Amino acid sequence: MKKPITPSPDFFSAQVSSARRFYLNLQPPRSTRLAVVCGGVEHCTPAYEIQRDTFQFYSLEYVARGEGRLKLGRRSYELKPGTVFTYGPGVRQHIQSHPQKPLVKYFVDFAGTQSNQWLQHCRLPPGKVSQIFPPGEIQPLFDELIRSGQRGTRRTPELCGQLLGCLGIKLLESRAPLKGTSSPAFATYQACRQLIHEQFHRLRTLAQTAQECHVDSAYLCRLFRRYDHQSPYLLLTRLKMNVAAEQLQQPGALVKNVAADLGFANPFHFSRVFKSVFSVSPETFRRLR
Repeated sequence: MKKPITPSPDFFSAQVSSARRFYLNLQPPRSTRLAVVCGGVEHCTPAYEIQRDTFQFYSLEYVARGEGRLKLGRRSYELKPGTVFTYGPGVRQHIQSHPQKPLVKYFVDFAGTQSNQWLQHCRLPPGKVSQIFPPGEIQPLFDELIRSGQRGTRRTPELCGQLLGCLGIKLLESRAPLKGTSSPAFATYQACRQLIHEQFHRLRTLAQTAQECHVDSAYLCRLFRRYDHQSPYLLLTRLKMNVAAEQLQQPGALVKNVAADLGFANPFHFSRVFKSVFSVSPETFRRLR
């Protein structure tokens, strides 16, 4: 016997070329604190446009590709890869795709007495727009949310709720200031961050990192204070220590060899840095395995 096809709620636009969506309980009990009701990803047509005076659920949307225009209340914004925005009851929305660069956007709708409070905690209250850096940072979580929602098992609502919570944490970690993301300073920050991720294995000091980024150390630190949640040296250190942890799990690995491989001339200095990141020494870490 074929499974009946769930009709799409009438708040979805028909101006999409393809979509993957899931639906859970569209009328959760009033006592529900926070529950996902539906979600998905939509490939918009060039003529995509949706305009609503309000919305019955709280919603978080994320632009993966394409461009467009957004108006929330009386404020207008440009949509581009990495843009996230929220709305809900009482928030007027006007979303329009660029005709030559149609939007591909993910969304999750949720309800419950704690919905507004949860968005406030994520620093994205209804009617707020922000930017994610790198732009694709939260897409894997959205894809997993869709896969989990479409399974339709007994645990699906709970699992989707937990994934929504993970999305909130990732948003707090990855959001960049909306203003200034098109500036030369932000472009410099992006280039420096990418260089650190690609070359961390051989970079040793903040001064060397700044030199290879073609900026001075003080300016590099200012860029990270403005656009990131950690210093450039802390990012460099964490990347090195993650590799160190992987290498120390290999049979026969020696601390002094791992330290030298990551640019530490002194294994005792390496051990102090390792412990500052993971709260255990390299020797203790190896015994844990």
